[in-house]
Amino acid sequence: MAERLAGGNTALALLANSLATGAVLAALILAFGAVSGAHWNPLVTLASVVSGGRPGRDLGPYVLAQFAGAIAGVSAAELMFGAPLFTFSQKARGGIGQILGEAVATFGLLAVATYGSRRSVDAAAIGVGAYIAAAYWFTSSTSFANPAVTLARSFTNSMTGIRPADVPGFLLGQTFGFAAFAGFARWLDPRKE
Repeated sequence: MAERLAGGNTALALLANSLATGAVLAALILAFGAVSGAHWNPLVTLASVVSGGRPGRDLGPYVLAQFAGAIAGVSAAELMFGAPLFTFSQKARGGIGQILGEAVATFGLLAVATYGSRRSVDAAAIGVGAYIAAAYWFTSSTSFANPAVTLARSFTNSMTGIRPADVPGFLLGQTFGFAAFAGFARWLDPRKE
Protein backbone atom coordinates (compact mmCIF):
# COMPACT_ATOMS: atom_id res chain seq x y z
CA MET A 1 0.00 0.00 0.00
CA ALA A 2 2.81 2.42 0.87
CA GLU A 3 4.44 1.87 -2.50
CA ARG A 4 1.16 2.57 -4.30
CA LEU A 5 0.26 5.68 -2.34
CA ALA A 6 3.73 7.26 -2.20
CA GLY A 7 3.59 8.26 -5.87
CA GLY A 8 7.16 7.17 -6.56
CA ASN A 9 8.61 8.83 -3.44
CA THR A 10 10.77 6.00 -2.06
CA ALA A 11 11.53 7.78 1.21
CA LEU A 12 7.83 8.27 1.92
CA ALA A 13 7.09 4.62 1.09
CA LEU A 14 9.93 3.49 3.38
CA LEU A 15 8.66 5.73 6.18
CA ALA A 16 5.16 4.27 5.85
CA ASN A 17 6.51 0.72 5.80
CA SER A 18 8.75 1.27 8.81
CA LEU A 19 5.97 2.80 10.90
CA ALA A 20 3.47 0.10 9.94
CA THR A 21 5.95 -2.70 10.63
CA GLY A 22 6.98 -1.28 14.00
CA ALA A 23 3.38 -0.75 15.08
CA VAL A 24 2.19 -4.20 14.04
CA LEU A 25 5.18 -5.89 15.73
CA ALA A 26 4.39 -4.08 18.98
CA ALA A 27 0.70 -5.02 18.72
CA LEU A 28 1.40 -8.68 17.92
CA ILE A 29 3.95 -9.01 20.73
CA LEU A 30 1.42 -7.51 23.16
CA ALA A 31 -1.28 -9.87 21.89
CA PHE A 32 0.76 -13.08 21.80
CA GLY A 33 3.56 -12.49 24.29
CA ALA A 34 1.82 -14.41 27.05
CA VAL A 35 0.88 -17.27 24.71
CA SER A 36 4.10 -18.15 22.92
CA GLY A 37 6.58 -15.49 23.91
CA ALA A 38 5.61 -13.83 20.60
CA HIS A 39 8.47 -15.53 18.82
CA TRP A 40 8.15 -14.50 15.16
CA ASN A 41 11.84 -14.93 14.49
CA PRO A 42 13.88 -18.16 14.46
CA LEU A 43 16.92 -16.31 15.81
CA VAL A 44 14.96 -14.94 18.78
CA THR A 45 13.83 -18.49 19.54
CA LEU A 46 17.35 -19.86 19.14
CA ALA A 47 18.72 -17.16 21.46
CA SER A 48 16.09 -18.09 24.02
CA VAL A 49 16.97 -21.80 23.76
CA VAL A 50 20.72 -21.11 24.02
CA SER A 51 20.22 -18.92 27.10
CA GLY A 52 18.04 -21.55 28.79
CA GLY A 53 14.91 -19.43 28.63
CA ARG A 54 13.07 -21.89 26.39
CA PRO A 55 13.43 -25.69 26.14
CA GLY A 56 15.31 -27.04 23.13
CA ARG A 57 12.30 -29.14 22.12
CA ASP A 58 10.51 -25.89 21.18
CA LEU A 59 13.07 -24.94 18.52
CA GLY A 60 11.93 -27.23 15.66
CA PRO A 61 8.18 -26.57 15.91
CA TYR A 62 8.68 -22.85 16.42
CA VAL A 63 11.03 -22.50 13.44
CA LEU A 64 8.66 -24.44 11.18
CA ALA A 65 5.75 -22.25 12.29
CA GLN A 66 7.83 -19.09 11.81
CA PHE A 67 8.78 -19.95 8.23
CA ALA A 68 5.23 -21.09 7.39
CA GLY A 69 3.79 -17.94 8.97
CA ALA A 70 6.16 -15.65 7.08
CA ILE A 71 5.31 -17.27 3.74
CA ALA A 72 1.59 -17.16 4.58
CA GLY A 73 1.92 -13.47 5.47
CA VAL A 74 3.59 -12.58 2.17
CA SER A 75 0.96 -14.62 0.33
CA ALA A 76 -1.88 -12.82 2.12
CA ALA A 77 -0.35 -9.42 1.35
CA GLU A 78 0.05 -10.30 -2.33
CA LEU A 79 -3.57 -11.47 -2.54
CA MET A 80 -4.94 -8.47 -0.62
CA PHE A 81 -3.30 -6.04 -3.01
CA GLY A 82 -3.96 -7.98 -6.21
CA ALA A 83 -0.33 -8.90 -6.86
CA PRO A 84 0.63 -12.22 -8.42
CA LEU A 85 1.16 -14.94 -5.83
CA PHE A 86 4.77 -16.14 -5.43
CA THR A 87 6.51 -13.87 -7.90
CA PHE A 88 10.23 -13.89 -7.21
CA SER A 89 11.59 -10.48 -6.24
CA GLN A 90 13.82 -8.51 -8.58
CA LYS A 91 14.91 -6.13 -5.77
CA ALA A 92 18.72 -6.25 -5.60
CA ARG A 93 20.05 -6.26 -2.05
CA GLY A 94 23.59 -7.58 -2.43
CA GLY A 95 27.04 -6.60 -1.26
CA ILE A 96 29.10 -6.36 1.88
CA GLY A 97 27.23 -3.27 3.09
CA GLN A 98 23.94 -5.17 3.03
CA ILE A 99 25.49 -8.15 4.85
CA LEU A 100 26.96 -5.87 7.53
CA GLY A 101 23.62 -4.05 7.79
CA GLU A 102 21.89 -7.35 8.49
CA ALA A 103 24.48 -8.29 11.11
CA VAL A 104 23.95 -4.97 12.90
CA ALA A 105 20.16 -5.21 12.59
CA THR A 106 20.10 -8.77 13.93
CA PHE A 107 22.46 -8.04 16.84
CA GLY A 108 20.34 -5.07 17.91
CA LEU A 109 17.04 -6.88 17.54
CA LEU A 110 18.25 -9.81 19.63
CA ALA A 111 19.51 -7.44 22.32
CA VAL A 112 16.24 -5.51 22.47
CA ALA A 113 14.06 -8.65 22.38
CA THR A 114 16.14 -10.53 24.96
CA TYR A 115 16.68 -7.79 27.49
CA GLY A 116 13.33 -6.10 26.91
CA SER A 117 11.49 -9.36 27.58
CA ARG A 118 13.30 -9.70 30.91
CA ARG A 119 11.55 -6.52 32.01
CA SER A 120 8.07 -7.33 30.67
CA VAL A 121 6.10 -8.21 27.56
CA ASP A 122 5.16 -4.52 27.29
CA ALA A 123 8.81 -3.48 27.31
CA ALA A 124 9.67 -6.08 24.66
CA ALA A 125 6.73 -4.99 22.49
CA ILE A 126 7.60 -1.31 22.61
CA GLY A 127 11.32 -1.96 22.26
CA VAL A 128 11.08 -4.37 19.33
CA GLY A 129 8.52 -2.27 17.47
CA ALA A 130 10.55 0.92 17.93
CA TYR A 131 13.85 -0.79 17.10
CA ILE A 132 12.62 -2.30 13.83
CA ALA A 133 10.93 0.95 12.76
CA ALA A 134 14.20 2.81 13.38
CA ALA A 135 16.44 0.10 11.94
CA TYR A 136 14.70 0.44 8.57
CA TRP A 137 16.52 3.77 8.45
CA PHE A 138 19.86 3.24 10.19
CA THR A 139 20.81 -0.03 8.50
CA SER A 140 21.77 -0.38 4.85
CA SER A 141 19.63 -3.51 4.56
CA THR A 142 16.39 -1.99 5.93
CA SER A 143 16.63 -4.50 8.78
CA PHE A 144 15.08 -7.81 7.82
CA ALA A 145 16.85 -9.36 10.88
CA ASN A 146 14.80 -12.56 10.53
CA PRO A 147 15.61 -15.62 8.38
CA ALA A 148 11.93 -16.54 7.95
CA VAL A 149 11.05 -13.04 6.77
CA THR A 150 14.09 -12.96 4.50
CA LEU A 151 13.06 -16.12 2.69
CA ALA A 152 9.41 -15.10 2.49
CA ARG A 153 10.25 -11.68 1.07
CA SER A 154 12.00 -13.34 -1.86
CA PHE A 155 8.47 -14.30 -2.99
CA THR A 156 7.25 -10.73 -3.46
CA ASN A 157 8.29 -8.39 -6.24
CA SER A 158 7.37 -5.32 -4.20
CA MET A 159 9.64 -2.71 -2.64
CA THR A 160 9.93 -4.98 0.40
CA GLY A 161 11.28 -7.94 -1.57
CA ILE A 162 14.74 -9.40 -1.94
CA ARG A 163 16.14 -11.22 -4.95
CA PRO A 164 16.54 -14.94 -4.23
CA ALA A 165 20.21 -14.60 -5.21
CA ASP A 166 20.71 -12.11 -2.35
CA VAL A 167 19.01 -14.23 0.33
CA PRO A 168 22.20 -16.18 1.27
CA GLY A 169 24.08 -12.92 1.99
CA PHE A 170 21.30 -11.74 4.29
CA LEU A 171 21.25 -15.09 6.07
CA LEU A 172 25.03 -14.86 6.47
CA GLY A 173 24.72 -11.37 7.97
CA GLN A 174 22.00 -12.59 10.31
CA THR A 175 24.23 -15.50 11.36
CA PHE A 176 27.08 -13.08 12.11
CA GLY A 177 24.69 -10.88 14.08
CA PHE A 178 23.46 -13.86 16.08
CA ALA A 179 27.02 -15.03 16.84
CA ALA A 180 28.04 -11.54 17.92
CA PHE A 181 24.99 -11.26 20.17
CA ALA A 182 25.61 -14.71 21.70
CA GLY A 183 29.17 -13.70 22.57
CA PHE A 184 28.05 -10.33 23.90
CA ALA A 185 25.31 -11.91 26.03
CA ARG A 186 27.81 -14.40 27.52
CA TRP A 187 30.16 -11.52 28.36
CA LEU A 188 27.40 -9.30 29.74
CA ASP A 189 25.70 -11.97 31.83
CA PRO A 190 28.12 -14.86 32.49
CA ARG A 191 26.64 -17.92 34.14
CA LYS A 192 27.91 -18.70 37.60
CA GLU A 193 29.29 -22.25 37.89
